[in-house]
Amino acid sequence: MARRAVAVLAALMVAGCAGLTDSGAARSAPGTSGTGPITFATGKDTTAYLRPLLDRWNQTHPDEPVTLLELPEAADEQRAQMVANLQAHSDVYDVLGLDVVWTAEFADAGWIVPLDRNQFPLDKMLKGVADTAMYRDRLWAVPYTSNAGLLYYRSDLLKKEHLKPPRTWAELRNEATLLSSKYHIGGYAGQFLPYEGLTVNFAEAVQSAGGQILSPDARRVTMDLGTTQTALGFLVDGVEEGWIPQEALTYKEEESRLAFQDGHLAFARNWPHAYGPATHSSLAGKFAVTRLPGLNGPGSSTLGGLNLAISAYSKRQKTALDFIRYFTGPEIQRLVLTEGSFPPVWAELYDDPALIKRFPYLPVLKEAILSARPRPVTPNYNQVSLVISSAVSGALSSSKPVDETVADLKQQLGEVVQPRG
Repeated sequence: MARRAVAVLAALMVAGCAGLTDSGAARSAPGTSGTGPITFATGKDTTAYLRPLLDRWNQTHPDEPVTLLELPEAADEQRAQMVANLQAHSDVYDVLGLDVVWTAEFADAGWIVPLDRNQFPLDKMLKGVADTAMYRDRLWAVPYTSNAGLLYYRSDLLKKEHLKPPRTWAELRNEATLLSSKYHIGGYAGQFLPYEGLTVNFAEAVQSAGGQILSPDARRVTMDLGTTQTALGFLVDGVEEGWIPQEALTYKEEESRLAFQDGHLAFARNWPHAYGPATHSSLAGKFAVTRLPGLNGPGSSTLGGLNLAISAYSKRQKTALDFIRYFTGPEIQRLVLTEGSFPPVWAELYDDPALIKRFPYLPVLKEAILSARPRPVTPNYNQVSLVISSAVSGALSSSKPVDETVADLKQQLGEVVQPRG
């Protein structure tokens, strides 16, 4: 009887862990079969769409309600709070909303648990999106939203001046200069404060000029000096010539969104979530979006997005897993778009005629996501980003020449990617 009891207990433990392991044994964790109330830690809900979606889960799961824990808006600050919590082995966080670039770091550190890829409809997601949740051929999170940078522009002003949306940097420069001078507004802004957003903007400039910063596995610095100088020079020239206003050097996503939405910019680079609020502002009917411009034609965005993972220290991992399955399913995916203006990961939604009628930018967004490039997959990504944003910020503030900045950046990145032993 004792042997039978042990066998039954073992079977129950295996059943409780179903879905939490991809291949081989999962990491030991405090609550692989635990159920009950859970928390969802993610960045600040700037569009106020998230709580109503969570209420849907809570209404049907009264014994397993989810509580939203809002972290700071900036990705760097979100990561810092999560890392401090996980390094302390705290069970305060159950489900983690991870920026796509954190997968490798969090998996490598043992802070999240591996998942069974067969438990999720990864084949229904946009091409390349599921790869952001993989590390060393295992699934560590589930894509919840995708993302790609878009160029927001004042369609009313372009129409008055008989201009077309810019497809190249030269066109953006000329049109931003003209509109800035004639209408007394800023020409163009992105996210130029020294943080992850600046790294993204710089990476987009480099790849839109035909270059690359690191190899996909982040083991080599593949940055061509000439191409990178052209990319950085485009941004630096914009600040020096004035069509990128000085205020833009203090912008994160929300600041640039508000500046454009309030009519202070002719062009702005931002994520799709800025579209919804603008349609409910005084700018409604006066703006549109297109792909980011590049050196000689349409550019390439950085692939962004949010993946949902389970903390290795959660005591209620069974409920956390069930919640992730539900929250990445088709019903919520549609609401992610319609209520939050965030890009869903389910490919079929981008071809839905009713959604395209309501969100005319969907075809452009789909093109932008499919042509976007992921950031390097490395546990050291945070250090890579800090080196880039610091160097680029120095050049934008005119404290260092472009050629010197690029040469030093290449050397510094080499030290991060291949540190001296």
